[in-house]
This record gives sequence, structure tokens and C-alpha cells, in this order.
Amino acid sequence: MELHLAGKVAVVTGASKGIGLAVTQGLVAEGVKVVAGARTLTDSLADLAAGPQVRPVLVDLTTTEGPGGLVGEAVDYFGGVDIVVNNVGAVRPRSGGFVSVTDEDWTESLTINFLSAVRTTRAALPHLIDRGGGSVVTVSSVNAFLPDPAIVDYCASKAALSNFCKALSKEVASRGVRVNTVSPGPVETALWLGEDGVAATVAESSGATPDDVTRQAAAQSATGRFTRPQEVADLVLLLASDRTANVTGADFTVDGGLITTL
Repeated sequence: MELHLAGKVAVVTGASKGIGLAVTQGLVAEGVKVVAGARTLTDSLADLAAGPQVRPVLVDLTTTEGPGGLVGEAVDYFGGVDIVVNNVGAVRPRSGGFVSVTDEDWTESLTINFLSAVRTTRAALPHLIDRGGGSVVTVSSVNAFLPDPAIVDYCASKAALSNFCKALSKEVASRGVRVNTVSPGPVETALWLGEDGVAATVAESSGATPDDVTRQAAAQSATGRFTRPQEVADLVLLLASDRTANVTGADFTVDGGLITTL
């Protein structure tokens, strides 16, 4: 299917690995110019940056100025913005329960999972409108509507994120800007499977092994496996394209049937 994305300019946050890297790779394959925001330059992102389509920007998106600087780089280097992919995020299981979650923990979760997307979108919106419209695709989570006390701050931040995107979609639709969310379940990324990921953290506090935790999590879905980053990226690209020109304010789960309710 032709997505008609060639020549567009995209800003992608958290682009150095996982879903963000897969999105960046997919956009490049479609002929999109990408400003790729990340804290570190991984080998995979550096390989993409060797070509003319990718401009890596090392940035801390938890700062007040980071998101605006990232968007500014897209405008300065490629002349504008057509697509925003808010992907950056983080989660930390709270083995001590709710009372162990400090104000600092709450602030960190809300900043990386919610405010980074708010600030990036706010900085990009005037440029999207100047181009006659565009698409904002935000990676939320099934935990936006599947509360889990073990990650209470993450759930709350993702719920805020999804609500923000839905509300914004109503304001900007008449200006040609579409705003949608993608809500993955567990994905084969470092967030879940890395040395400090969810599986390792849960295993450390429960006495299980990371592999045990991963198998148990995968077994909760109908497909019996984690989603692959590319599977999320494919949906993000479709929502970024004019193939979904009348889709806005929508949320799409990519969870292998984990959510069993309508």
C-alpha cells in the first residue's frame, strides 16, 4: 500500500531504540525526512543518520526546553514539520506499593510519559498548521485504561496522555491536524526485556527469573507472545499517512488480545 509519505518531515522522540527506532526505520523506508530525538546515539540510529534523511538530535526531553529545541531542529534543518511521533517513555515497577512512590517518582513519571509529549506537540503544532495540516501519533499504553498497582504512576501518566490527545484532537481537527494514539501491551523492547527492564525488576522482587516473568506476561495475551516493535511502527506509519485522512481522536490497541473487554 502506498502511504504517500515521501518528502514529509517527521519528528520522532525516543528514536534510538525499541518502538522509536522501528518507527524511524519505517519512515525512512517511506522516503520521510526524520529528526530523531534521543538521549544517546545508538549504533542503529547512527547507521540511519549516515544517510541524508535522518538528523539525530541528542536531547533530554524531560527538560522544559528539550522538546522545543527538537522541533526547532526539524524546522531549521528540513524546513518544517508534517508528522510528530511522541514515543519517549519509561516505567519502573513499584515493589514497595503505592506508599513507596515518592513525589520525585511521580514527577519523573509524569514528565517523561506525559509532559514530554505535551511540550513536543505544543512546539510542533504551529508548524503543522503552517504546512496545511499534519498528523500527531502518540504511543500511549494499554495501562492508560488497564490500571496496575505495581506501576501506579506509569498508569496515571499514560491515562493523562491519552486524555490529552483525545481532547486536543477536537480542537485542531478543523485546522487539518489529526491526533491519534496507539496503545501497545508488552513489546519486545529494552523497557520490558533489558537488564533494568520490567521483567528483571519484577523478578528481583519476586524471586522469579526474568524469563519466568516474561513468559507469564506473554501468556496473558490471546496470541501468547509480546508485540514486536515493527508491528507497532507499522500502525504508527499508517496513522501518519493520508490513508487514514478521516481518523482522528482514535486509540488503537496493539496487545495480542490482552484486553478482553469491548
